[in-house]
Amino acid sequence: MSIGKLYICPTPIGNLEDITLRTLRILGQADLIACEDTRHSLKLLNHYEIKKPLTSYHEHNVKEKGPTLIYKLLEGQNIALITDAGMPGISDPGEDIIKMAIEEGIEVVGLPGPSASITALVVSGLSTDKFVFEGFMPSKKRDRVKALEVLAEEKRTIIFYESPHRLIDTLNDMLEKLGNRKIAIVRELTKLHEEIYRGDFIGAISKFESTPIKGEFVIIVEGNTEVQEITVDIQKELKKHIENGMTKKDAIKKVVEEFNIPKNEVYTASLKLT
Repeated sequence: MSIGKLYICPTPIGNLEDITLRTLRILGQADLIACEDTRHSLKLLNHYEIKKPLTSYHEHNVKEKGPTLIYKLLEGQNIALITDAGMPGISDPGEDIIKMAIEEGIEVVGLPGPSASITALVVSGLSTDKFVFEGFMPSKKRDRVKALEVLAEEKRTIIFYESPHRLIDTLNDMLEKLGNRKIAIVRELTKLHEEIYRGDFIGAISKFESTPIKGEFVIIVEGNTEVQEITVDIQKELKKHIENGMTKKDAIKKVVEEFNIPKNEVYTASLKLT
């Protein structure tokens, strides 16, 4: 008996037309469709007249349902994994089943499709050359502030997800820790009330404090444009640590950590030590 395949099937983030022909074909051919909320997914499947068995797979049953799905795959069933909206595995438990499948030697087939983070980024008007995805900020203020302090010197454009009830608190914390940067806030992507705010933190806080906050949000933040390049004499730093008793290997590791310099660059410099 051959092993089944796990298909990662992106679903629309709002507009039901945003689904590929290939995804529809795979959903129609799968032996089983694993989804976050069967009631929610039925609306999409009924719209396209797809009649297949559904099973729930979400953050609250990962440990119980994951092994069950793996067993079915090993038995030869093909399973399509979908999420309520967007790409499975991004800020949802799809990541866990994908890892389990790979560990068991099960083929994982990824299908391209909708992603709120990338869609928001390209319409933000901010740099798309280099970017980093942070997902949802921690819900507790103390943890959120610590996370933002780490990101304060990040030069790349930063992508966040946020829920409506935490939006204002998160924007205030970002203003305090990141400064008043250029941002874009995208709400209800591809839906009837899609909205894109482009401006800065101060303007965004003023806007959303005075209007009802509904929908899921993607926050795109300009990277730090004021970070000064630090010129480091790598050989001098290495010699200092070695003279203080470190091995060359430990000295390389220390310099990499201290100055956030690529390890291969520090290693190359160590070869020139006399």
